[in-house]
Amino acid sequence: MPRIPSLLLAVCLLAGSAGAAFALDENIATRETNIRVETVAQGLKHPWGLAFLPDGNMLVTERPGFLRIVTPKGKIGNAIYGVPQVDARSQGGLLDVALDPDFAENRFVYLTYSEKGDAPENKNKNGTAVARGRLTESMSPQLKDVEVIFRQQPKEASTNHFGSRLVFDREGHLFVTLGERQQEKFRGQAQDLSSHLGKVVRIWPDGSVPEDNPFVDKEGALPEIWSYGHRNPQGAALNPETGKLWENEHGPRGGDEINIPEPGKNYGWPVVSNGVNYNGTPVGTGKKSAPGMEDPHYQWTPSIGASGMAFYTGDAIPEWKGNLFVGGLAIPSLRRLTLDGDKVLTDEPLLETLGLRIRDVRQGPDGALYLLTDEEEGQILRITKAE
Repeated sequence: MPRIPSLLLAVCLLAGSAGAAFALDENIATRETNIRVETVAQGLKHPWGLAFLPDGNMLVTERPGFLRIVTPKGKIGNAIYGVPQVDARSQGGLLDVALDPDFAENRFVYLTYSEKGDAPENKNKNGTAVARGRLTESMSPQLKDVEVIFRQQPKEASTNHFGSRLVFDREGHLFVTLGERQQEKFRGQAQDLSSHLGKVVRIWPDGSVPEDNPFVDKEGALPEIWSYGHRNPQGAALNPETGKLWENEHGPRGGDEINIPEPGKNYGWPVVSNGVNYNGTPVGTGKKSAPGMEDPHYQWTPSIGASGMAFYTGDAIPEWKGNLFVGGLAIPSLRRLTLDGDKVLTDEPLLETLGLRIRDVRQGPDGALYLLTDEEEGQILRITKAE
């Protein structure tokens, strides 16, 4: 990627380590415009989710189990008391965060996390859970009245593929993306409507089930399910033009997907895939598509490790207005997708030379793009138009 003369401040916080973090203040040339990439905050332990508070501060999750407030100037607050206990192993821990649409009135914050099993038969098992609590207004904020509003069923003995993105739609429904827990013995549950594994679910903010969910009246099906046949959906966002949910998910070796999940539809995993298993063997039938299963809206082969997703609607970078952004983990990068309606026209990789795994992507109240880097010394990056 070409660069304008760099202002890079190469301050290595973990000298000699693969996860070293550098404070950035750099101008980079892209196809449409020149951008400035700067570090807002650093020293976060594998930050996973970000939500902007009405006052411009950021709520940020760290995978080991901490929720913190970070100011626009990069001051990182103490861990907020009241966060549920998490099973922080491998890909598990404290994951996404979202504010209630009526946060200004009710102060509700929603968290996804890997929850340990509490029954004897669930020893060493875990699953994705969603909790909500009220964020207090004080110098030392806490989460109060915390309750679990959703638990993935069943819990399984795995430390991977929790999915976990949270998205509210315009009617106030809460979508939660759920992974299929990776191991081959669990894969088939992505096609099983009596399991939450490998699903997108749709609930009300209190955890109750909307009456118009597609499987509410289907015997043996879990009523929260919206769509199924997903692998590990780690990015999701609401399209501001249509109000529809978009999600992205990891394939195995190849076949990362973007989907626009519709109620009751089957998205194929593990029967069909554009990728292959990690050992090179075919997935399922070995085919890319099958009758009754939805083809991906867009796919990446080789896999980019698709993660956080955001539609850009701001004016700070007018050349990017209407574009879709997706973080890359396996190929550390930020992907900029141009759209014509729902059709993806172009796919530009950005920030590849920085070598940083992009976990989350959000648009800030100032119109800038904000990124979380999934590192031991993780950062919050801000992207603006270069002057």
